[in-house]
Amino acid sequence: MALSEVLADLRSDAQFMSNVVAWRTMPARPARYMPIPTALHPALHTVLAQRDIYQLYSHQVEAVELALQGQHVVIVTPTASGKTLCYNLPVLHHLLNDPSARALYLFPTKALAHDQLDEIGDWRLEIERLIPNLQSPISNLYPATYDGDTPSGERTRIRKEARLILSNPDMLHAGILPYHTTWAEFFAGLQFVIIDEMHTYRGVFGSHVANVLRRLQRICAFYGSRPQFICTSATIANPGPLAERLVEQPVTVVTENGAPSGEKQIILYNPPLFDPERGLRRSATLEAQALAARCILGDVQTIVFGRSRLTTEVLLTYLRERVGADAREKIERLGDWEIGRASPLNPQLAIRGYRGGYLPTERRAIEADLRSGTVRGVVATNALELGIDIGQLQAAILCGYPGSIASTWQQIGRAGRTREAALALLVATGGALDQYIIQHPEFIFERSPEHALVNPDNLMLLVDQVRCAAFELPFQADEPFGASLFTGDVLHLLAEQGDLQQHGARFFWSGDGYPARQVSLRSAGSDTVAIQVGETGRQGSARIIGKIDHASAPLLVHDGAIYLHEGQSYRVDSLDMTNSLAQVSPVDVDYYTQVAAETTIEVLAEHEQRATPGALVAHGDLQVSAQVIGFRRIKRYTHENLGVFPLDYPPQVIETSGYWFSILPTVQRQLEAAGQWYDSINDYGPNWQAQRTLVRARDHYRCARCGAVEAPGRQHDVHHLIPFRTFGYVPGLNEHYKLANQLSNLIFVCRTCHQRIEAGVRVRSGLDGLAYAVSNLAPLHLMCDPGDIGVSVVRSGQMGRDDSETRIDETQARNLPTVYIYERVTAGLGFSVRLFELHDELLIAAHSLIEACVCQQGCPGCVGPVLENPQAQLETKRLTLTLLAALMGNAPVPLSRVTTQNDLNEEIDFG
Repeated sequence: MALSEVLADLRSDAQFMSNVVAWRTMPARPARYMPIPTALHPALHTVLAQRDIYQLYSHQVEAVELALQGQHVVIVTPTASGKTLCYNLPVLHHLLNDPSARALYLFPTKALAHDQLDEIGDWRLEIERLIPNLQSPISNLYPATYDGDTPSGERTRIRKEARLILSNPDMLHAGILPYHTTWAEFFAGLQFVIIDEMHTYRGVFGSHVANVLRRLQRICAFYGSRPQFICTSATIANPGPLAERLVEQPVTVVTENGAPSGEKQIILYNPPLFDPERGLRRSATLEAQALAARCILGDVQTIVFGRSRLTTEVLLTYLRERVGADAREKIERLGDWEIGRASPLNPQLAIRGYRGGYLPTERRAIEADLRSGTVRGVVATNALELGIDIGQLQAAILCGYPGSIASTWQQIGRAGRTREAALALLVATGGALDQYIIQHPEFIFERSPEHALVNPDNLMLLVDQVRCAAFELPFQADEPFGASLFTGDVLHLLAEQGDLQQHGARFFWSGDGYPARQVSLRSAGSDTVAIQVGETGRQGSARIIGKIDHASAPLLVHDGAIYLHEGQSYRVDSLDMTNSLAQVSPVDVDYYTQVAAETTIEVLAEHEQRATPGALVAHGDLQVSAQVIGFRRIKRYTHENLGVFPLDYPPQVIETSGYWFSILPTVQRQLEAAGQWYDSINDYGPNWQAQRTLVRARDHYRCARCGAVEAPGRQHDVHHLIPFRTFGYVPGLNEHYKLANQLSNLIFVCRTCHQRIEAGVRVRSGLDGLAYAVSNLAPLHLMCDPGDIGVSVVRSGQMGRDDSETRIDETQARNLPTVYIYERVTAGLGFSVRLFELHDELLIAAHSLIEACVCQQGCPGCVGPVLENPQAQLETKRLTLTLLAALMGNAPVPLSRVTTQNDLNEEIDFG
């Protein structure tokens, strides 16, 4: 079945079409050509002519001419628009004209570098055949990749002879710059540095890379060169500022695309509701695998993107099972001879996974099989999002919004990379960000609001990178490190720690070993945890199947976690944080795991504050303490909760940046009067202490769950079986605390058991709902991964009834109910300042998201999941919309009736 038949089949499927939110046909676009710049070396004109290229796309000509003028350039055009020629032509031109010229190509992945080596190799062969007739001053271009896969026996020759090096920032950081003396000739002649897929250099990774580029330019200056930078990028809101932040040079941006494209069908699909009242939708994972199976069985070569390693591995398992079952059924019905390759007999070979953590040989084989057509389907993380040549895929299915508009178009662009027609299908999850995007397709089709942010002067990152730079070359006391204003402070700090020694006006390295080996560009810390199968000490039995950064280990490879690799489940038998080792065993289970954690926040410094109609909005420095307290087992396919299990790891404490907004007392009082505020839970009513004492005595000062006796100086907790907030107590307005604090509703538990109970029972109020919506929408504007930021709600005690906004001091402000959104990296990267600026826009977007949601009381697509037990529910959706209206300057609307104690007895969830 051809792609056209698959599309016709989808259009005729009424059930499928009922869930299509948008179906856009992007028409085929003709090319816009311009003459090849005459200034290019004659050999390049000849090779282009041999390839039947007599003119270039308009953006290619613009970029080449700017590069030949010596300008730093960034090219921002879609996938498969020919950006490679934009830098290959000027680089090859200089290599042909200057025997001493050298060039460095940096790609975010090794796979991209190896892919581009093949392209450069073709140019080299064609040019060198022409050299005798053209009388070129140089006859050896010699390109080579230099990365972790380069055999040690070839490295010396590459360092001495290669004129064009293809590598990645990680190798430049740890394998080239620390050994610059062996690269002296290369750095002395370095004229071009190419930074491909620049939009991937954001957040922690981008901030590290900016520092690596500082080190590179510092070493180039030492050897007497000043390289020219050419960058390429997907569409983002700030390509110029991002490039200038990375290379710390003025750049010229090229954005007008002249490349042609084939017709592309882009479908936005929202899985069907199976519980409209609670807004619950069918799993995006199940919908994506069903749609991918239709394409693969229709002989349409397909790529499926998952947002995480876990999703990718689960999808791969589902898809193989689905295609295999359908193939067997068709073979039995029609016979093998009628099926052909449309129904792969062996889904294990015809459908492959692809993600970071696979061995290089595995990845290369999968890429080759995709190009040859042997592999009919591949399930990948964003590792295949970038421009690796994987053939002419016809369909791209995105299981969930990828997290940024740029990544969405990159993944869409993996299908139909030439003038051929293609299908791209985005399957939304039930999460808030996905549901907002699916409700507002204009974000995908009309504009990109995303700003890629980096902060190379983040102190934690800067200290590590200055340490690396000092190892490479001594520092002058007044020497700048790029545009950093903190270099001198960092140098003196490192001298105090013993890493540097100061002699006169110079600082020399005096630490142990090579510091770059201890610093990972992909995380803010340098420690990693190895994931090992088998027993250490038994010869041949232990092997490492992956690594993970130290901070993420308790979240992903905690005791009892299920770790997935190439469709195989491994149970974590033990996590040894001291020795950085997770011991795992292969298992056959029908579930995966998710962690639960709790967070505490302390404000260290407030940098900026402003008052809005209903809140104080600020950003500044925070201390965040996060502790994993348990995990859930989630059943495959049905996604039901199979149980909650406790964990006890020490808290991880970081000092970082955050943005927050605190609800003003007048808004709280307005909402209380309207019966719309149930967030001040520290006041459990006048009889609380008396009831608490009675419960402790009743339960004999032992935890009612595990029997643990109270420790001296630390009383156990008293827990409400039906959450206190659901009773609607408002001080001064009613006495609902009496119902909430009945002894039959109270249980005496230790802290560990209390955390375990709370992990499975969470009442979401208006403040919770607002925090959920805003934190889920924030990545849309930040171009960050949702995991780059965290959210915490702090419900402090109410202020006095006579307090007013005009008399709120700093201490009082910190006692207001507050939503904190913080960065998960020490010192932060600039996200918080951006969110502070976007506060009003975020509230408007949150209101739009929640108001448009079809659920009754709240759901994961708007204000977060609500509990199934009606006695433990609040009308979170209504409470959140009312709170938002108040924060946007509108008075809250009172409830239509007065809640009485009798009402509350009959209908606990009235709120």
